[in-house]
Amino acid sequence: MATQLDHYRLLGRSGLRVSPLALGTMTFGVGEGAWGSSEDEARQIVDMFIERGGNFIDTADFYGGMGGSEEWLGKLVKGRREPLVISTKYSLTTRPGDPNAAGNHRKNMVRSVEDSLRRMQTDYIDLLYLHMWDFRTPPEEILRAFDDLVRAGKVLYAGLSDVPAWQASRMQAIADLRGWTPFCALQIQYSLIERTVEREMIPMAREMGMGVSPWAPLGQGVLTGKYTRADLPANGADAAGDVSSRKAINAMTGKLTTGNLDVADVVSEAASEIGCTPAQLALAWTLVNPAVVSPVVGVRTPKQLADNLGALDVTIPAELLARLDKVSAVPKVFPMDVLTGPAEGMMFGGVTVETRN
Repeated sequence: MATQLDHYRLLGRSGLRVSPLALGTMTFGVGEGAWGSSEDEARQIVDMFIERGGNFIDTADFYGGMGGSEEWLGKLVKGRREPLVISTKYSLTTRPGDPNAAGNHRKNMVRSVEDSLRRMQTDYIDLLYLHMWDFRTPPEEILRAFDDLVRAGKVLYAGLSDVPAWQASRMQAIADLRGWTPFCALQIQYSLIERTVEREMIPMAREMGMGVSPWAPLGQGVLTGKYTRADLPANGADAAGDVSSRKAINAMTGKLTTGNLDVADVVSEAASEIGCTPAQLALAWTLVNPAVVSPVVGVRTPKQLADNLGALDVTIPAELLARLDKVSAVPKVFPMDVLTGPAEGMMFGGVTVETRN
C-alpha cells in the first residue's frame, strides 16, 4: 500500500513515531570510493531525507572506520537534532585487541554509549541496538544495563539486531516480568533474497511487540538489477577478505548467486510492468509485511535516495505479489511445516478459528 515519508508509524510496542523508511548511514565516514559517500553527498542525502519528512536515521559505532559515521552524522544534524529519531548500535570491536571493547556486556555498552554521545554531539540516543549476539554475555546483564541507561536518560529506547529468535524472545519475556525496559525494535536482514527470517524471527517480533526494521532490503544491491551472470564469482571463488567494493562484498557473503539473480530478473520484469524501478519494487515488497515498520535504506548518492523514496508511491498488484513470492519462496522447516499443514485439521476438527491480527 502506498504511503508517504511523513506518515509516521509506531515502533513496536511503543509510542515512538518513525518514518516508514529509515536512512542508513553505513556509507558515511568511509571516504569516497566504491561504496563510500563524500561528505558533500552525505549532507545532500541527509538534507533530502529530512526535507521530505523522514525522521528515522540509523548508524552504528562500528560504521565509517569505527565511529566515522557517527561523527559525520553529528555534524550533519547539528541544529536540527531534536525532531529526529537517531538509532545507533554497540557490540562490534572498536579497539582491536582490547577484550572489553567488544561484545554485549555492560562495560562495553556503557563505554560505547558515552563514545557515541560524544561523537554525535548529543545528550541522548533515541534508540540503542545491541548489534550482534556474542553468545557469551548473560541476558540479565544486558537487560539491566539497558534499563540503567534508560533510567539515566542517556538512552530512550532499546532494540535488538542480528540476535537468535529464541534469545530475543527470552529477553523480552524477562524484561516484561521484571519491569525492565523492553525492546521495541528488531533490525534484521530481510529482502526478496533473504526470506528465512519469515520462519521464526518476524513472527516472534510481531508476537513480542518489536517493530521490524529490515537492513539490506535491496539484497545489498542485487535486487536493483545492477549485477548480471558475468558478475558471478569465477569457479565458485568467494573473494575471501575482499571488501574493496560492493560487488566483492556480495561475492564474499554469498549474495551473488544464480538463484538470487533469477529473483532479481523477475523483480526487474515486474517493475517495468507497473512503471517503477526494481529498487522501488523490492523496497515496497518489504513494506507489505505487516510486521515491518521501517526498512533501512543504505544509499551512496542523493540520486539513489530519491529513487528509493519512490518506493512509498508503489502499490503491488496481487498477481504480481504472488509472482514475487513464488520466485523467492524458501522451504518451510519444522515445526511450521507440520503445524500449518494437515495438523490443523486434526487440531480443530473442521472448525474454523480465526487468528488474531
